[in-house]
Amino acid sequence: MKTEWDYTELADAYLQRPDYAESAIDDLVRLAGVKPGDKVCDVGAGVAHLTLMLARRGLEVVAVEPNDAMRGNGIVRTRDLSNVAWFEGTGEATGQPDHVYKMVTFGSSFNVTDRPAALRETQRILVPGGWFACMWNHRDLDDPVQARIEAIIREFVPGYGYGTRREDQTEVIEQSGLFREVHRIQGSVLHHQGVEDCIEAWRSHATLQRQVGARFGEVVEAIAAYVRGLGVDRIPIPYVTNMWAAQLKG
Repeated sequence: MKTEWDYTELADAYLQRPDYAESAIDDLVRLAGVKPGDKVCDVGAGVAHLTLMLARRGLEVVAVEPNDAMRGNGIVRTRDLSNVAWFEGTGEATGQPDHVYKMVTFGSSFNVTDRPAALRETQRILVPGGWFACMWNHRDLDDPVQARIEAIIREFVPGYGYGTRREDQTEVIEQSGLFREVHRIQGSVLHHQGVEDCIEAWRSHATLQRQVGARFGEVVEAIAAYVRGLGVDRIPIPYVTNMWAAQLKG
């Protein structure tokens, strides 16, 4: 399916990205009151990072992903799980039936939707009293290695920004008028990654690619030169999982 941002060339690199904090997913499951066997829809499921975490908790997961290459990788990763099914669709048009799901999640995907439209679509497919959640992993930029990588990026793009993925999502959720109180959930992830895998993960960084344009390869090579120069085989990368969750009104 064609969307505004094409992730086809990034699909394999996305396999190197970290999972979300287990504690944050557990907190979400408790907050939403979802139990094994409940139906949930993971929208913009990508290569199945969040899909797998939900499925391992016994939930019946429908994964919706517009990009063929990303969805293909996700299907491979979940092929042995009977409680995961994949469909083509977007956050604004999931293709799912009305009022079926107890929870709808957006793992690192809400920022690439028309967010008000995606919230209306979420309302349509949720059961009464169902839950919405969106989340991202944010690198801890106070870490010295990540601070240096950030400096390298800004040498190429002085005004580099993260767009809506690092913004507080409370306002857009509240402005929809569709949901009750917005809850914030956080959890820490220390992701140990091989140097070459780390470099490959940067090749999946769509936000950076969009802003640097034709010089994207140069930025990645500059980051690669730095991390290879650290003289280590693996790098500890601290992340914070930031999540916003709200219950549907009515």
